[in-house]
Amino acid sequence: MEYRFLGKSGLKVSALSYGSWVTFGSQIGVDEAHEMMSIAYEAGVNFFDTAEVYSSGEAETIMGKVIKKAGWKRSDLVLSTKIFWGGDGPNDRGLSRKHLIEGLDASLERMQTDYVDLLFAHRPDKFTPIEETVRAMNHVIDQGKAFYWGTSMWSAQEIMEAYAVARREHLIPPLMEQPRYNMFHRERVEKEYRRLYEEIGLGTTIWSPLASGLLTGKYNEGIPKDSRANVEGYDWLRERFTSETAQQNIEKVKKMMPLAEEVGCTMAQLALAWCLANPHVSTVITGASKPSQVEENMKAMEIVDKLSPDLLERIDEILDNKPDLPGDFR
Repeated sequence: MEYRFLGKSGLKVSALSYGSWVTFGSQIGVDEAHEMMSIAYEAGVNFFDTAEVYSSGEAETIMGKVIKKAGWKRSDLVLSTKIFWGGDGPNDRGLSRKHLIEGLDASLERMQTDYVDLLFAHRPDKFTPIEETVRAMNHVIDQGKAFYWGTSMWSAQEIMEAYAVARREHLIPPLMEQPRYNMFHRERVEKEYRRLYEEIGLGTTIWSPLASGLLTGKYNEGIPKDSRANVEGYDWLRERFTSETAQQNIEKVKKMMPLAEEVGCTMAQLALAWCLANPHVSTVITGASKPSQVEENMKAMEIVDKLSPDLLERIDEILDNKPDLPGDFR
């Protein structure tokens, strides 16, 4: 396993990490989660990601039980959770000081831990002043309930606004962003955030590296019965596999399959290695519903060095979506 600094901090996270979205509480319970998290841990994964909204808190509960059952040393782990959707009450959503503090306390109780290493603002909140959110994040860090804070699915402008407020008020600024990034979704990470890597040292903990499974090749011939798209409550995922855009992307996956064979890996491993090859990616959050998928994902680390400039160019030709970067007009 490779360990990368999270942005400009001194914290190191495993290049491949493990997340609980969709699977924990929806598809798997404590025993299955223990088996898969253990495989990831033995492979060198130290970063485990969850959120208060995942399975209405059940994902945090399961992760906490797994860590307690495994008996792992807390200081060996980097744990994160995300706050925004905590319930149906009028103050159970958003990034108000009240919900951030109370939501985090509830998350810590479910996870059976005194602190999380990383706390994410799960979405931007247009109704809460950014200064209120920044001060609340600073407060929970001062209390030792979180070590670092960041954002998830925020625009570069929103991140910079939070950063500017923190610097102006001598508070702790956001350290990292958790964006969606994969072969089909590149614009934000490769173009929009481009200045932020140098200007503020932004780290990235990316999710959906396999485009909800589309990049594994398992959807090339339709939706399998064991697909997450068939999980109750996740009907909205079906659109990602049946829309016109999805069908166009599936054709691209079919064209990339021979490249994966050429490298000697699966399509999923190629897609993960492609994400890891981006120097601005701190860690790639993987997910799985089967132990074999975790084992397959972990082997992607061995593929990164095999991605030659020529191969990456051939991949770009198939994808035909490389962002146009600003030119030099001097």
